[in-house]
Amino acid sequence: MKQTGMRKAYAGTQAVVRALSLLKAFHDEKPSWTLMDLANDQKLNKTTTFRLLTALESEGLVRRESETETYTLGLQAIVIGARAMRSNSLRTVCRPELKKLADLSRETATLEVLNGRHVLILDEATGTYLMGRVQSIGTRWPAFATSTGKAIMAYLQQAEADAILRYSLPKYTPKTVTDPSALRKEFEVIKRVGYAVADEALELGFLAVGAPLLQHDGDVVGAISVGGPTVRLIPERAQDLGQMVCRAAQRISKHLGYRKESS
Repeated sequence: MKQTGMRKAYAGTQAVVRALSLLKAFHDEKPSWTLMDLANDQKLNKTTTFRLLTALESEGLVRRESETETYTLGLQAIVIGARAMRSNSLRTVCRPELKKLADLSRETATLEVLNGRHVLILDEATGTYLMGRVQSIGTRWPAFATSTGKAIMAYLQQAEADAILRYSLPKYTPKTVTDPSALRKEFEVIKRVGYAVADEALELGFLAVGAPLLQHDGDVVGAISVGGPTVRLIPERAQDLGQMVCRAAQRISKHLGYRKESS
C-alpha cells in the first residue's frame, strides 16, 4: 500500500540533533559550561541536558570537571576533529603552498573556508617573525571584515553574498567597512586584481591579504591569506604579498581542476 504524506522522523533523531547542538555550543569564547547555563542556552530542560551530557561523557566527547561542576570538550572530540582534519582534501592540497608562503613571507599563512557568515580557519603555517599573530585552527571570524572572507564573497553568487550582507555588520575598528554597497564595489576590485586586503578592518595594527580558491566548475571553495602587523606590512609590501598569495591561490586552484577561461 502506497504511503502518503510526510515520513516520520527516525526514532532518536531529535536526541541526536540535540546532542550535536550541545557539542557545537563549546567554542573558543565559551570553552566550558555549567549544566544550567548550557540548558538555558540550548532552551532545554535541565534533566534532558544532563541525560545528553551523560551520554556524551560516556563516549569521551565531553568531560565533567568535578571541582568546578563544569563541562568541557573531551579527548574523543579532539581525536575525531584530528581525523576530520587529516581527511580534508582541500587542506592536503593547500598545505605545501601555505608552508611556502609562510617561509617566503615570514608571516603566518592560513587556509580558511566559509562557515555561514564567518570564515573558519582550517589550517595555518606560522611565520618566523618574533612579533606576529598566531592563528588558531577552528577559530571563526566575520567574513565581511577579513581578507579571506571578502575574497570568497567576491566570487559567490550575488544572492549568496547578499544573504551575508543583509545582516547587521558591526564596526570592529574605525576602518571597518560596514556599508554593503561599498563592500560590493570592493568585491569588483578583488575580482580584477585577484586578491583582497583587510587593512585593520578587524583589529587595529593587523593587515592581511587573501586570495580565493576556485574548483573545477569555477565555484569558490575557500581562500588563503598572509597577515601580520602593519608596522611590517606597509602598502608596498602588502601589494607584493598580495601578488604572492594570488599566485599561490592560482596554483592551488589548478590542482583543484580550475582552468581560467580565455577572454
